[in-house]
Amino acid sequence: MSLRLSTIVSCISVVLASSVTSKGFIPFPHHQFDSRSWNSQNPSCSGSPLNYVVLPSLGKGLGVFAVRALEVGDIVMQEAPALLVHPPPFRQGMGYNVTEVGIRARAAFEELSEDAQAEIMSLTAYYRPAEARLPGFDLLKAIFSSNAYNTGADLGLFPKIARINHSCRPNAGYSWNAAIGKRVVYASRKIGEGEEITVSYIPLLLSVSERQKRLDPYGFKCGCDACAAEESARKAGDRRRRDIRDAFNQLERESISDLVNDKAGNKKAQQLARQSAKLAHLVEEEQLPDYYAKASRLAAIFHARIQDWEQATRWAQKSYELRRMADAESKETKEMHALTNNLIASWNNEGAKP
Repeated sequence: MSLRLSTIVSCISVVLASSVTSKGFIPFPHHQFDSRSWNSQNPSCSGSPLNYVVLPSLGKGLGVFAVRALEVGDIVMQEAPALLVHPPPFRQGMGYNVTEVGIRARAAFEELSEDAQAEIMSLTAYYRPAEARLPGFDLLKAIFSSNAYNTGADLGLFPKIARINHSCRPNAGYSWNAAIGKRVVYASRKIGEGEEITVSYIPLLLSVSERQKRLDPYGFKCGCDACAAEESARKAGDRRRRDIRDAFNQLERESISDLVNDKAGNKKAQQLARQSAKLAHLVEEEQLPDYYAKASRLAAIFHARIQDWEQATRWAQKSYELRRMADAESKETKEMHALTNNLIASWNNEGAKP
């Protein structure tokens, strides 16, 4: 393997996985990609902050609905945390001390305006009836536990985002943007006017029964089309998600292994490139936008290893676009931007050969 290829593959391997989504990528010319034009793209999501309305959702209480058709990458909403808590130390296998988190949430809550307090207390919380009868029960603690997100090093409560319901086939993604101090929700596929906007509360590469168990702390059973399908369809979906999970595990391991530059090694590299492209297509077919960028990153890695610069560039740029939707200034986005430029250069150099 050449030094240049080794450098590119090393650069790819340090890029972290992301939970964003995609619907295609910008088409490239066959050769001589114009990196100046590519670098000049506006690295921000489009859309209006008034893209949603909160309405009753059948069987779910309230939900968030699109007031107009949304394209991939359109911002649904951006929200700063109404309540921000610095948690106590995380205990491995046990999590945060819930009682202490509740105490800190209460202290921060008391500093808010009456309107802000009322908005928070209107949120849904899951707790057992017996808990409400215990001395010292605090509804705020239950609301915070049911609705807070990891927010950098803190825990944040976002009352408007908390209205977005879960789906195991979500149509929106979200991430914490530290640069602007807000959590950003964006369309991960085309969303029709009047369609309910959904995100995922849990990891999705699990079986239906495993996903329902993971949702128990939220106090509901998911009724999305992936969970409410007929038994045969649910079983087929379980198999597909298991296959996707296994493929991710295998390809992640292979992505950090050394290349063997012999006949057997080259054959294996070709096979892994095909497997990575298949994985990227599978996650889209299963409508798992949280994994699109991760799969595209792996496809870029393995196509770069076989020096298929055109496909490697396409996959890397796709991963970049996905990460950019979540946070244009994040470390992961910048790394994928730099990687794509490196691959473009290799593709152009190949095209310049006599």
